[in-house]
Amino acid sequence: MFAIVDIETCGPKYAFQKGRIIDICIVVHDGLQVVDKFSTLINPECHIGSFYTNLSGITNEMVQDAPKFHEVAKEILHYTEGKIFVAHNAAFDYNFVKDEFASLGYKYKRDTLCTVRLSRKLMPGKKSYSLGNLCTSLGIENNARHRAEGDAVATTQLLDLLLQIKATHSQYKTATLNQIMTSRVDNIKKYILNKLPATTGVYFFLNRNQQILYIGKSVDMYQRAISHFNSDIKKTKQLLQELYNVDFVETGSELIALLLESEEIKKHKPLYNTARKKDTFTHCIDLSEKEGVLSLQILNFEDSSNSLLSFTSYASAREKLENWIQEYALCLKYCALTGDESICFNHQIKKCNGICANLEDPQDYNKRVERLIKSVSFQAATFLVFDQGRQVGERSFILVENRKYVGYGYFDEYSSFNNLEEIKSQLVNTKYYPDANDILRGWLTQKRREVKVIC
Repeated sequence: MFAIVDIETCGPKYAFQKGRIIDICIVVHDGLQVVDKFSTLINPECHIGSFYTNLSGITNEMVQDAPKFHEVAKEILHYTEGKIFVAHNAAFDYNFVKDEFASLGYKYKRDTLCTVRLSRKLMPGKKSYSLGNLCTSLGIENNARHRAEGDAVATTQLLDLLLQIKATHSQYKTATLNQIMTSRVDNIKKYILNKLPATTGVYFFLNRNQQILYIGKSVDMYQRAISHFNSDIKKTKQLLQELYNVDFVETGSELIALLLESEEIKKHKPLYNTARKKDTFTHCIDLSEKEGVLSLQILNFEDSSNSLLSFTSYASAREKLENWIQEYALCLKYCALTGDESICFNHQIKKCNGICANLEDPQDYNKRVERLIKSVSFQAATFLVFDQGRQVGERSFILVENRKYVGYGYFDEYSSFNNLEEIKSQLVNTKYYPDANDILRGWLTQKRREVKVIC
């Protein structure tokens, strides 16, 4: 059974607080023919603006003595009870009706069928699927356009035609209306949500060829997946059209999820992770010792043995180094920005204390460099960060060794380790990417209570 519904409103779409129903018609259809009908104007208890009067022809005077919604609510329930709620652009009509009932403290719920979507399925290639244009192209008369009864009757005739097309359609004649209306994305959504747990981890969206399209992380992978399917972003909708499968790794720890997501995006460069995959580090500021003096220089990232900070361009590395030179009164010579034998220009303008001219004790100069190192480095060169595990009784750990993130692992919370080498036996080694240190620094700065740092 179908309840074909049309409404006219005095307010915009999905804005119940700004608009109300002023006209409603319900045509009851048993799948073969019309068996009943209900139609009435409704007093919205608010002013009908000129735009809506011009559109529908309904004036404030016409609804003055009409029943209010709560006075016809029982009849609307009766005529739609146990029936599929059918409308042309069903979301509009259904949400207005649902919200009117919500204002009365009643939860209105019906299965819906949209004749716009059904028309697109059964009659592809139309220039327009508006009710007016469809009626014109199909020869359906509607002498009361933008009145609830006129549009409801026209929608009923359209539904009759669509049911006839379905009955003879080679692809759809044996399918249910629900099967016809269920899109590929709907089926994929159901499949994906059945696979993903509501736990912390990293998930991988895959195409039909098992290529990674997108990598994400969340403390609740299930809910995060739902947000993708509910997104109106064009690029996300494109992703869903290619989506075929999902894989995931439960991490337990949000910190490990952050680190793993970053690593996997760098490794696979998925098409739809446009922001993070571009973070390719090409240069770094390297730390070394020259003649007992702590020295800095900009190097290609792969040529560095002791990178202090990494950058995506030479220009950004140069800018950072020049800022440090100014802030810590560093020498251009020991920052490799002038010749090894020369006295640097900054000393000549009294911005360098003269380490390049043998006028400053190396220890004094090194103290300033050490302050700089401390400001951008971890408090210890090697340490473990302990966090929650994937299940009860399990803990996770993240290892930083020689100021670089090395990897993560898991252990029984009742286990005891006598030294670092024992815990490293549980380590999942990862490839080092500079932004891993940035992620760790940011995390530790937040001083989360559940994270304990052991140096």
